[in-house]
Amino acid sequence: MSTATNTEPTRALQARVEALEIKASYGEDLLETLNLTVYRQQQTIDALVQELRQLRQQLPETGNAGPRSLRDELPPHY
Repeated sequence: MSTATNTEPTRALQARVEALEIKASYGEDLLETLNLTVYRQQQTIDALVQELRQLRQQLPETGNAGPRSLRDELPPHY
């Protein structure tokens, strides 16, 4: 009878350990997915920052130019 009572707590403990292993596995998978998402977002941010730098370099220096006329802003069809 001591064998039957001994195996029951062992089975319960084994089931709890298996449940924890499953949760840990899902947690690891989620962490890997989140890491990949953050990595891709950082790549996108880096590309956008580089593009912004290039666009700023292409802008003409407006500080040295004289005052602009509203006629300069009119589209050519007027």
